[in-house]
Amino acid sequence: MFEGVLPAIITPFKRNSAMGLDVPGLERNIEYLLFCGIHGIVPCGSTGESATLSFAEHEKVVSVTIDMVNGKVPVLAGTGSNNTAEAVILTKAAKDTGADGVLVISPYYNKPNRAGLVKHYTKLADLDIPVVIYNVPGRTGQNLEPDLIAELAGHPNIVGIKEASGNIGQVSRIIEMTLDEDFAVISGDDNLTLPIMALGGKGVISVAANVDPTRMVALCEAAKKGDWKKALALHYALSPLFRSMFIDTNPIPVKKAVELMGMAGGPVRLPLDNLDEKKTADLKKVLASIPVAKKTVQKKKPAVKHRQR
Repeated sequence: MFEGVLPAIITPFKRNSAMGLDVPGLERNIEYLLFCGIHGIVPCGSTGESATLSFAEHEKVVSVTIDMVNGKVPVLAGTGSNNTAEAVILTKAAKDTGADGVLVISPYYNKPNRAGLVKHYTKLADLDIPVVIYNVPGRTGQNLEPDLIAELAGHPNIVGIKEASGNIGQVSRIIEMTLDEDFAVISGDDNLTLPIMALGGKGVISVAANVDPTRMVALCEAAKKGDWKKALALHYALSPLFRSMFIDTNPIPVKKAVELMGMAGGPVRLPLDNLDEKKTADLKKVLASIPVAKKTVQKKKPAVKHRQR
């Protein structure tokens, strides 16, 4: 179900003192991504500033995404927390709203032991919704080891992992240990999409696809078909964009990038701060060479109908 390019979408905010959700902007962004042929979508991940969304905002973003997508592609809603009880609330809400699955970051700050991690993920998977584990040691302070992932993959509702450890050897080991399971390994780093797919990975949960969805889709589709020459050319063409997305803490650069493209972005919420002038100038140089960056969501496209619920 979860393969190809799944943008981890930004959450647009209004430019006022309250900095509330920009729902019309969110809808336009999603419509644009669908128009560009994405294979799935991830609201309320790290790129969506989930850590600073209220429960009500979180549920609203997921609901708007599901309505806009209208069954065209899978919706994988971020529902993780370092508090299992909160993750249960968010996961139940996503399920009730109609999400196709949930992306669950490993608990940050707490640094749970192995038994705690198994119980955490099992409790969420027992809610009877597909669960994709999210391993990102740079944000959580703890790596999920391959043998733990292999154990969790035995649960029928734990269907994949977003791997952002940056360790290709670890990714290879996870794929090797889960070959007999219905389990997808998905890149959590845009710049490692190609090598991970070459090892048997299924795609990428992408930051860069907010900015250049068309070429990200082309890269993944080429890799899926085994057209490695085309995939490699696209990888190197996109590499400056991959680097630019991390000239500051994610999602600071990507929010500025989509706004420079004419899409809805808005400011980031504290404790993050907006991109400074020098980094903005550097980002503009990268965007100037991206064909898709010259398009805007104002161009006429087929209407996306809202799902009736």
